[in-house]
Amino acid sequence: MNILNIPQIKHTDSGNFFLLAGPCAIEGEEMAMKIAEKLVSITDKLEIPFVFKGSFKKANRSRIDSFSGIGDEKALKILEKISKNFGVPTVTDIHTNEDAEIAAQYVDVLQIPAFLVRQTDLVVAAANTGKVVNLKKGQFMSPESMKHAVQKVLDCNNQNVMVTDRGTMFGYQDMIVDFRGIPTMQNYATTVLDVTHSLQQPNQTAGVTGGRPDMIETIAKAGIAVGVDGIFIETHFDPANAKSDGANMLHLDYFEALMTKLVAIRKTINQF
Repeated sequence: MNILNIPQIKHTDSGNFFLLAGPCAIEGEEMAMKIAEKLVSITDKLEIPFVFKGSFKKANRSRIDSFSGIGDEKALKILEKISKNFGVPTVTDIHTNEDAEIAAQYVDVLQIPAFLVRQTDLVVAAANTGKVVNLKKGQFMSPESMKHAVQKVLDCNNQNVMVTDRGTMFGYQDMIVDFRGIPTMQNYATTVLDVTHSLQQPNQTAGVTGGRPDMIETIAKAGIAVGVDGIFIETHFDPANAKSDGANMLHLDYFEALMTKLVAIRKTINQF
């Protein structure tokens, strides 16, 4: 996939990786706009092609009492407003066939969650909208098996597909990143590394997913060093009080410093 096919994407001639970033979930307009404004400022300064990320609903929570959203249409309209106000593309994840058609009216990229990437009907529904489709590799899947998920999108006459590695289960309550999988998946599609979800520690007895945000810089640097096409990072100005995945998000205050380091690594890598 050529990232130029993502509407409104900027800085595509900078030689940088592209970035999907934002909060885990849209908690409200004010918080989403605050995060978007900061990320747009940073990515414009560093000339990083940027897609704003935010889930319009969270259907895959550990507990039934966990936050799942502020209302589908309300959250999607916030994503649409961010796109119009800041002139950037947006991505959100979908969970049902019906979500695909609805979300496609508001965002530029439809993301298939890792737990659902083998669901053929869902992948086909996303592909048939004509939108860019981001397939997240299941934590239980090999890099090689993503070839078949990509082919489902291609068979719908949609060439705009990318894959995202979000880690692989390591025992019951931890995850690892096998960096050998990045060049493997690049044989099938543009490849992204989801840094923050790769650092989740799932299946905790409390029913709330843990994480290792202290390792975000390490994993991100390694991803850029092996030549990944894009980076995915969830961020928040108050992770401790975020309503979803706060345990593994990057604090917004640290975002620019990390991106500056990653851009420097990318410039070095581009020389080889």
